[in-house]
Amino acid sequence: MNVIIVGGGKVGVYLSELLIKGGERIKLIEKDPETVDELERKLPVDTVLRGDGTDPGVLEIAGVRQANVVAAVTGTDETNLVVGSLARFEFGAQRVIARVNDPANSWIFNPKMGVDVALNQADLLAHLIAEEMSVGEMMTLLKLRKGEYSLVEEKVHHSSTAVGKSIRYLNLPVESAITAVIRKGRLLIPRGDLVIQANDEVLALVHSSRMPKLAEILGPA
Repeated sequence: MNVIIVGGGKVGVYLSELLIKGGERIKLIEKDPETVDELERKLPVDTVLRGDGTDPGVLEIAGVRQANVVAAVTGTDETNLVVGSLARFEFGAQRVIARVNDPANSWIFNPKMGVDVALNQADLLAHLIAEEMSVGEMMTLLKLRKGEYSLVEEKVHHSSTAVGKSIRYLNLPVESAITAVIRKGRLLIPRGDLVIQANDEVLALVHSSRMPKLAEILGPA
């Protein structure tokens, strides 16, 4: 996969290193000369391109027409939005991802402006903190669909109302489903007649808004 990353800050560097380890072909665009010199010492040869990502000519040189993904991750929302719009509407980029630094600007990062996925760091962090406050011992294993859904794991508390009930009678919240139950090291398929026992480790797919309800069912009464 060919990926163009605009912005050589900490996010851009970390993303580049992560993708390079995964075998992807990366071109990182950064305009600050001192930062470029540092990046060239860190990253493989020909990974870094000195230039302004809002310049169509620079994007052209970076290979934007062949890119599968363009990720604008600078510390300036205006720059990220311009990069995203150029990549999509000028060059027809397949997929555009943009970083949102100020949550107040998130409304404008949308497909009409050329952005397929907007990553609002402050919003994601706030939701993660709120989630940790509300779901007790539940552990989030994986985020899906921009954080709307999570794969979670929770050990069934001995006083939980779920103990002794079969899955079909748990009254699980909508937009949630138990995907597996681990009991004493054995993986059990969560069929409707499976009876939940204390200390079972329950894996479930759940919408973020339903996590507190699921935690209430599996946690202490």
